[in-house]
Amino acid sequence: MSSPPPFRFGLQVLRTDSRAALLAVGRRAEELGFDTVVVADHVVEGLLAPLAALAALAGATTRVRLGTLVLNNDWRHPALLAREAATLDLLSEGRLELGVGAGHAAPEYAEVGLPFDPPAARVARLEESVGILRRLFDGETVSVDGASYHLAEHRLFPLRRPRLLVGGNGDRVLRLAAREADIVGFTGLGRTRADGQTHDVAWDEASVDAKVAVVRDAAGARLPALELNALVQQILLTDDRDEAIAPMASFTGVEPATLLASPYVLVGSVPQIVEQLHRARERWGFSYFVTRDADATAPVIERLRRGF
Repeated sequence: MSSPPPFRFGLQVLRTDSRAALLAVGRRAEELGFDTVVVADHVVEGLLAPLAALAALAGATTRVRLGTLVLNNDWRHPALLAREAATLDLLSEGRLELGVGAGHAAPEYAEVGLPFDPPAARVARLEESVGILRRLFDGETVSVDGASYHLAEHRLFPLRRPRLLVGGNGDRVLRLAAREADIVGFTGLGRTRADGQTHDVAWDEASVDAKVAVVRDAAGARLPALELNALVQQILLTDDRDEAIAPMASFTGVEPATLLASPYVLVGSVPQIVEQLHRARERWGFSYFVTRDADATAPVIERLRRGF
C-alpha cells in the first residue's frame, strides 16, 4: 500500500498596497514554512496584477514556490501566457506553479468591456487553452486552428515546464484538470452570485465525494501522480469550535457539523484542525491546502511537520 502524499500549504496573498508589504508577506510565508505563495486574478481594487507580483516575489524569496490561483483564461492568449509563465519559471529557478480557470465574475468582465459568455463557452475556451499550454510546456511545435485560438508552428521560449493547476468546481473543468493538469484545484464553490465574488457553496461530504469521484474517474492511470488542492475559505484557531463556526453557518446556510467536516473550512484548535486535515486526505486525497491567514495556519504547519 502506497504512503499518502505529503501535506503542502499555500498562502494566498490578496490585498497589498506597496512593494514592501508584498515582499514582507512572501518572506514571512517562507519563514513560517509555507510551501507556496499564490496570487489571485481579479480586476478589483487592491489586488496587484498577478504575474508582475510573482516576479517581485521571486526576487525576494529563495525556497517557497510561487503560483496563480487562478488566472482567468479569458484574459490571456495561451501562447503569450505560456511565454510569460516560462520566463517567470526561469527567473524563479523553477518555482512557478501556473493555475488557470474559466473565469466567473460577470461584473469584472463588464468593467473591462469583455463579453461574459455562458459557462459552456468559457469552459470550452479553457479546454482549448489548457491543451495548448500543455503541448507548449512539453516542448512541442504547435499548430492549432481551433474555435478560439490559432497558432502556426509555434514553439515556446524559454522552454520550461512549470507545474500546471486547473481549478474550478464544475464537472467539466474537473475532468479537464484530471486529464491535463499536475494539480487539481477544488473550490467547493457553486453558482456565482450577482456581486461577482460570493458564491453558493457545496461543502457537504456527499458533494465533495461526488466532485472527487469525477476526478478519479477522469484521471484513470494518472490519478497517483495528481495532487488534489483545496482552497480553504476560512481558517480560525479557537478552543470553542461551536461558537466560532456559528456565524459562518448563519451566513452560508450550511449546518455547523457540515462545515466542520468540510476541507474548505478549518475551525478549531490546532489538534482538531490537524485531525480534520488527516481525515480529508484519507477520505478524498486532499494534501495541498491554500489558506489566506498566515498566523492561523503556521501552528498547524509546525505541528504537522513535527509528525503529529
